[in-house]
Amino acid sequence: MKSNDNLLLNLDWISILIYLSLVFLGWINIYAAVYSEEHSSIFDLGQQYGKQLIWIIAGIFLAISVLIVDSKFYVAFANHIYIFILLLLVAVLFFGKEINGAKAWFDIGGVLLQPAELGKFATSLAIAKYMSQFNFKMANTKSYLVLGAMIAVPALLILVQNDTGSALVFAVFILVFYREGLPDIFLVAGFTAVVLFILALLWTQFQILILLLFVSLILFTILRQSIKEGVIGLVLVVLLYGLSFGLKNIIGFDASPFELLVITSAITILVFIGYGFKAHIRQAWFVLLFFIFSIAITLSVNYFYRNVLISHQRDRVDNLLGIKNDLLGAGYNVHQSKIAIGSGGIIGKGFLKGTQTKYNFVPEQSTDFIFCTVGEEWGFLGTTVVILLFLTLLIRLIYLAERQRSIFSRIYGYCVASILFFHIAINISMTIGLAPVIGIPLPFFSYGGSSLWSFTVLLFIFIRLDASRTKNLR
Repeated sequence: MKSNDNLLLNLDWISILIYLSLVFLGWINIYAAVYSEEHSSIFDLGQQYGKQLIWIIAGIFLAISVLIVDSKFYVAFANHIYIFILLLLVAVLFFGKEINGAKAWFDIGGVLLQPAELGKFATSLAIAKYMSQFNFKMANTKSYLVLGAMIAVPALLILVQNDTGSALVFAVFILVFYREGLPDIFLVAGFTAVVLFILALLWTQFQILILLLFVSLILFTILRQSIKEGVIGLVLVVLLYGLSFGLKNIIGFDASPFELLVITSAITILVFIGYGFKAHIRQAWFVLLFFIFSIAITLSVNYFYRNVLISHQRDRVDNLLGIKNDLLGAGYNVHQSKIAIGSGGIIGKGFLKGTQTKYNFVPEQSTDFIFCTVGEEWGFLGTTVVILLFLTLLIRLIYLAERQRSIFSRIYGYCVASILFFHIAINISMTIGLAPVIGIPLPFFSYGGSSLWSFTVLLFIFIRLDASRTKNLR
């Protein structure tokens, strides 16, 4: 009895109360999103809100079960859980049920289970296990390769299931690695890749190459703290391009302006290599690597965009970037979602009084677009309350992670915070048109048993670890 009393006292009740508040708010908003007068009872088990209630109750029992288990179990069996979930991700490719073009669900007696959701907490446990080893060093090639593989394997299996949104979530683990000592250059590389991906869709390769040349020269000038060398580099590029253009007209060989710029870039790179090698200037090598990396990303965007993303995903990105303006097709969901949120005003239209919601203008409103129901019926004040609840939970999780004595618990805590942050930021951004629609749920809010249970397990494992923070879990 004393052990149970200690567990109850050590639990972080703030996080638990926020969890219960979000689950409750999610449930009543699911009710509002699919409400019909023919099925007006919120306890109607034949409707989505009735099923969600069952999943909520099951989720609470699941949370209690997670808390009852000794915290050392999650440390000892982290790798076993990870491998088991990987096997499920493979099995679903052969025995899974296909829904909306994604073969990602097991149909177990009418209950759909999505292994991709379980992969998030399983990967978090495995990462925490590996990084908490006594001989682990972040700044190590082996560590990069192992951690990269631990993320890539489940992500690729999920990508094969045609669930791109869930696969992208695994990229957020880089934030955890950064907290544990990953060099800044990796974050810079990731940010650069995202920017170049967007520019490659909006600009021509000629424009991007010019931009990269100038950015490289500016970067070299800053690193060397020498305006003179930067100006010399700029003059060199201009002269080389002018010379190649003049030779084209004199000799008469057929070359486009872009091809001439490529030739100029190649010569400039050779000059950088010679200069850096002769003068032993590390900055020259760094800028050269940046330039080559950026060119490789730019040239690979077209292949990725055309061969990895499927047609409706490309259409959503095109609508987001303004390349297309298809308000009746790929851009319909987001357009209607923004109308719903905007029509809510400051205080909203009132519970069950949302017209966009009531007449089903927004598809998937109980799942991916549940936030627009909040915006329409509860207005700016309602959305602010929900966002503040999520923000408070994230801040609380970071605080809890930092107070852990166990390396395993700290790393796992950051994994939980990072995954929740990605889902919250992207899902809300989707509904207001700031991010492409990639089909990921709002944690604890969206309709669905798999997502609710996986987020519950993800969170409550950390709450259990935090309750044992005085123990040596490693």
